[in-house]
Amino acid sequence: MSGNRRDLLRDAAIQVLAAAGGRGLTHRAVDTAAGLPAGTAKNYYPTRDALLRGAAERIVEQYHRVTAELTAGGAAPVDRAGLAALIGGLLTNVAGPGRDRMLAFEELRLEAARRTWLADILDPIAAADFQGFEHAQRAAGLPVTPERAATVTLALHAAIAHLLSGGPQALELSGLDDLDGFVHDLLDSVYPPVTPA
Repeated sequence: MSGNRRDLLRDAAIQVLAAAGGRGLTHRAVDTAAGLPAGTAKNYYPTRDALLRGAAERIVEQYHRVTAELTAGGAAPVDRAGLAALIGGLLTNVAGPGRDRMLAFEELRLEAARRTWLADILDPIAAADFQGFEHAQRAAGLPVTPERAATVTLALHAAIAHLLSGGPQALELSGLDDLDGFVHDLLDSVYPPVTPA
């Protein structure tokens, strides 16, 4: 029961971060979001830093779960179309069911700018992104270099920030109002299709 309650509180902290930002993360707000009596969050996470740590560790767990779901079956994309579908699925998740998780992650990254211990918890997510997307691009048969692979990953990180803020002009100007088109344009820009001679 204790483990379930800890998870409930960590999930509630993520909800609070997504809805109210870092300034809204209080023990009282977490108790309310979790539907638990006042003082419960403080019993499990005595300080705000402890709440931040709990939320960050939960985000890391969720990142690994979502990544596993998107790559279910262990099959890497075998071609450009498969890679585009994988990336499109990720961006669709960010714009939909994964939005709160990603908003909370961005709030935690801002907090991490002032708390190196928090940066240490979150850094493996970014590192895994760079490694994972490079692997996916290689598996898809693209002419990968570390620079090209990093360009795709950095473009996706920037895309996520715009998807979260949802400004219609930025979405239109960046092409993110058409996720399928955005993904194909990104891959075509970094890896221009080879035309037969």
